[in-house]
Amino acid sequence: MHFITEKRLDDGVLEREFTLGEIPGILWTPGSASAPAPLILLGHPGGLHKMYPRLVARARHAAAEGFATATIELPGSGDRPRRPATEQARADLRRALAAGEPVSDEIIDALILPLVDQAVPECQATLDALLSLPEIGGPVGYSGGVISIGVRLAVVEPRIVAAGLFAGSFVPRAMFEEARKVTIPLHVLLQWDDEGNDRQAALDLFDAFGSREKSLHANMGGHTGVPQSAGDAAAQFFTRHLK
Repeated sequence: MHFITEKRLDDGVLEREFTLGEIPGILWTPGSASAPAPLILLGHPGGLHKMYPRLVARARHAAAEGFATATIELPGSGDRPRRPATEQARADLRRALAAGEPVSDEIIDALILPLVDQAVPECQATLDALLSLPEIGGPVGYSGGVISIGVRLAVVEPRIVAAGLFAGSFVPRAMFEEARKVTIPLHVLLQWDDEGNDRQAALDLFDAFGSREKSLHANMGGHTGVPQSAGDAAAQFFTRHLK
């Protein structure tokens, strides 16, 4: 891991951009901490610079509660090399949505499964690097992002002890079987009128999770209409499980 920029935000949060091999990322740490901070890995749908305003808002909110946060760019997004198969799947998805047609399982599998297979080991390598820093400690949470990445991480990464997942991305059928293996506490956010996404699939995935502690928080509105209160509830969830 190589830090390439460093700046102090106006609320005291330290923001550092880094690279891990070819992968760009950002780490935010609280302005004042007397002990290593618990870490939340922030997921997003890709395009780190495009997503930055929303990510830094989430990071600042988390820092106010004493958490460090970090995020990395997804494979094939931002400035990372494009993946021809993924680009084709995205084109097929846009075509189906524009035509008002159902999105086939084949399109969803081609779009999501290779992404999960590459992104999850990259997230684990990022955790290896971050948890070696003296200012970062466990336990670790995962928040947001492409929900299938969160599902896989919850199954295979024992350092992640709680996850706040954002429903609203396409889910391959194979991920439902993985969801049954998830046992960590879950806080799932669903926008009820999320355009272009299958509400029933999100409800079915929540039902499939094997966690004894899981809660579903549904709010009216579209994909970008998440109320401030939803962020407050998520912060309370991570405070209970990471502190």
